[in-house]
Amino acid sequence: MHVGRQPIFDAKGVVAAYELLFRGRMDAVESGRQDTYATSTVMVNAFTEFGIAEVAGNRPCFINLTREFVTGRLPLPFGPEQVVLEILETVEIDEEVITGITALAEAGYRIALDDFVWGSGHEQLLGIASYVKLDLLDGDLSDLDRLVAEIRRHPGLQIVAERLETAEQVAIADRYGMELRQGYALSRPQVLSTPSLSPSRMRRLELVAALMHPDVRLDKVTAIIASDPALAMRVLRVSNSVAAGVVSRVSSVRQAIMLIGLTHIRRWATLMVVDDVGGEAPEEQLLTALTQARLCETVAPRFGADPAAAFVAGLINGMAELMAMTPAAMVEQLPLSEDVSDALTTGAGRLGEVLRAVRAYGDGEWGTGDLAGPFLDAMRWSTRTLSAAQRFAPVTAAPRQ
Repeated sequence: MHVGRQPIFDAKGVVAAYELLFRGRMDAVESGRQDTYATSTVMVNAFTEFGIAEVAGNRPCFINLTREFVTGRLPLPFGPEQVVLEILETVEIDEEVITGITALAEAGYRIALDDFVWGSGHEQLLGIASYVKLDLLDGDLSDLDRLVAEIRRHPGLQIVAERLETAEQVAIADRYGMELRQGYALSRPQVLSTPSLSPSRMRRLELVAALMHPDVRLDKVTAIIASDPALAMRVLRVSNSVAAGVVSRVSSVRQAIMLIGLTHIRRWATLMVVDDVGGEAPEEQLLTALTQARLCETVAPRFGADPAAAFVAGLINGMAELMAMTPAAMVEQLPLSEDVSDALTTGAGRLGEVLRAVRAYGDGEWGTGDLAGPFLDAMRWSTRTLSAAQRFAPVTAAPRQ
């Protein structure tokens, strides 16, 4: 998975924010929905594959927004704390868009107007916006005095000078006191990459369908998410994005879901369906990871360990191997409880004993007793849960097509 990140500097040259950019292929995407796909992919990758703290630290992130998100037809799956919603110049301003942007601003989201041009209709949003981005490379600079004067009539509205590629353009930003700057003259975009697994498309659809019911039970949501290793990893990563300041750390998928909340789980699942273009992970590899997690859960009582925490430890251990990462590297991205973290990094505690026993069995050792029966049960459970999506998804997904 990839995401582009270009710094936005203040007038003193200090990084004040980042713009997140789409980096990927559009081969399988219809031309009419490429902007929406790009926006969805950036959101999913930044928040669930990397974690927003990994991408931006504590700095705000500018994210392009298409009409579908502005008007609420597609949900925003994150709060306003660390994002700036950048309204693309291609969004036609009408009553529906103004209503949508006003609602977003009232909810605490900061708004930026991208490639701002007077007369395009976007000037109607100056009283709502926090930032105006002016293109100093290809933009019309013939009436820049008047344009800047109009923007300055709105106290607190900051100007972002974008596409700065020469010293002369930087000098223009200085002359007009533009607060923020972005462009190749200052820094080129960086591409951040991380290994990733795409969760089962059918499992996502099943989750979305289940979450549409007002009386959906937490146990059902937990079962769907826990049955797909890649989806469970994404939920754990999302929980990391909302875990700042939370004293209690996560030790199970259920706790991660409760921390995020079903409303945000529903939003992320919906966005993942929009984002779902590409291949699936090999089923046999997912089966191995899921079997390991289930086996850890099954044998945990033998060691006096919590089964739910053992499932998470086994899942992360299996996924780390599948993604060619160390368990310690994955632990850094997740808000795990101390016992789960210690088990994965140092092998400490009762959960560490569970992991060692399961690993030993996988390596052909016997060590703590015969695990053949529990292993076969775990394999059967994993096979059933991975195939369940294919069995039930056509019925679940049909009403949503």
